Amino acid sequence: MGVMSPFAQWTHFLGEQVHIARAAGMNDATMTQLATAIGEFLAQRVDPQNKEQQLLKQLWDVADAEEKKMLARIMMKLVD
Repeated sequence: MGVMSPFAQWTHFLGEQVHIARAAGMNDATMTQLATAIGEFLAQRVDPQNKEQQLLKQLWDVADAEEKKMLARIMMKLVD
């Protein structure tokens, strides 16, 4: 494994995608909507690969719709 942890690599990748979306003119509301849909897909179909992803999935699983949007926004802030 390199210097970056798998979670750091994942957040770096997400950050790049946020920057690309912003550069393309996507607004925060649209980005939140997409991030929420992606979060739902990941929670339903992808097994967490590390403890950070496991925690995110646990939070996602107990969150209601508004809380999921908030988690999506928080993740976007984290990686931005």
